[in-house]
Amino acid sequence: MARKGTLFIVSAPSGAGKTSLIKALLERFNYDDTMRLSISHTTRQPRPAEENHVSYHFVSIEEFESLIERNAFYEYAKVFDNYYGTSKEIVQEQINQGYDVFLDIDWQGARIIKEQSPDAIGIFILPPSIEELKNRLVSRGQDSDDVIAGRMDKALREISHYNEYDYVIVNDDFDTSLSQLRSIVLSSRSTLAKAQAEYGNLLSSFSANETK
Repeated sequence: MARKGTLFIVSAPSGAGKTSLIKALLERFNYDDTMRLSISHTTRQPRPAEENHVSYHFVSIEEFESLIERNAFYEYAKVFDNYYGTSKEIVQEQINQGYDVFLDIDWQGARIIKEQSPDAIGIFILPPSIEELKNRLVSRGQDSDDVIAGRMDKALREISHYNEYDYVIVNDDFDTSLSQLRSIVLSSRSTLAKAQAEYGNLLSSFSANETK
């Protein structure tokens, strides 16, 4: 039986480095082309630099609502008159083809997805300290003090759910955190359940010879 992939749910407060870690993992270590980043569906219009099926799966409102009726999404939401959703059909198809799929999502979405896919592995990325998190948000130079304060409040609420995940990575040193993330992915490929599914005949042959 071919190897089945794993669904990885990765969450973090804004400024913890989650998106950069996932991007680096896929760019540096996807040698065998077995890792994929989940791409959301949306009904909003593409922006100039965005590509269909790369940035998002851009669909019409009618198509999106048809997918809702088919229960095709793990979760979806309507934001400013536009739908956004995570396709259960596409993710499961990729996993069945042997791909490890990464979902970059907040704790609320993670909880919904875990309920539907209990075998998914949850990874939470933490900043090394509250002070460092604030420094990272301030250093972006894009937001006012009020906006940064709001982001900090939201970040602390997000962090309070870290204990709902299987792994926690403290992103103090980027390369160390990237190595930890990669180790989690590699170790997931050698679990007993994966070995039994992928090497069932081999394992059975050992047991058969043991009884002779």
